[in-house]
Amino acid sequence: MPSPNTITISQLQRLVGLPDCPVIVDVRLDEDFDEDPYFIPSAFRHPFTEIDTLAARLAGRKVIAVCWKGLKLSEGAAAILRAAGVKAETLEGGTTAWREAGLPRVPAASIPKRNAQKQTVWVTRHRPKIDRIACPWLIRRFVDPTARFLYVTPSAVEGVAERFGATPFDVEGAFWSHRDDACSFDTMVEEFGLVSDPLNRLAAIVRGADTNRHDLAPEAAGLLAASLGLSRMFKDDLKQLDAGMGLYDAYYRWARDAVEEGHDWPSASSKG
Repeated sequence: MPSPNTITISQLQRLVGLPDCPVIVDVRLDEDFDEDPYFIPSAFRHPFTEIDTLAARLAGRKVIAVCWKGLKLSEGAAAILRAAGVKAETLEGGTTAWREAGLPRVPAASIPKRNAQKQTVWVTRHRPKIDRIACPWLIRRFVDPTARFLYVTPSAVEGVAERFGATPFDVEGAFWSHRDDACSFDTMVEEFGLVSDPLNRLAAIVRGADTNRHDLAPEAAGLLAASLGLSRMFKDDLKQLDAGMGLYDAYYRWARDAVEEGHDWPSASSKG
């Protein structure tokens, strides 16, 4: 019988990508991680021997500790966090079970170097519209929930990236940018190992809105309209990003759970 402090693979899968997803802490041994250097989406590594140092940072959050098999390391780490007042569970079967289930995993090599605050830092052109909101949403929901985004004048992107250790995205010549007919969001879904039916649907919408190809998905025109509206509502790019996070959360939930649902008036149940 599963422990009351254990979450299953299927339960965690339904939470990943959502704004209330638990914090996922990977406490695998170095040798285990080196043998399989991939993350469950949004997870970050932390030494199990120093797990108590996370307690203050994780106060008030729900936490999932994961290790190679979901046994002693994650059990001990979760117990220490619970003793410090943090609501912590372990993942049944650990990262091995997640891998064997064929679920998306983020290659460690794809994640840029983190700053002193353990954040990835990204830089792009100011006054975002579509890709420059969609990409931060993807990163914060599936790669690094603590990621920091810098919006600067186009001519300053390269210099800011160099001087502040930031990773440029959605700018010409950058690794994280458009490739042929694909947009920057497509690039990130692919490079971060996040290919899945819901994100593929969302990627088609983003691509259609970002490249003015509304034939790719009927929802693309709606995303363009909402994105342009947000860009005119906010002068502050970071406030626009905060508002845009909710927009993409809604599109993702539709892409994952509601593509077969329609709406009409009067409703079918009220007819006849």
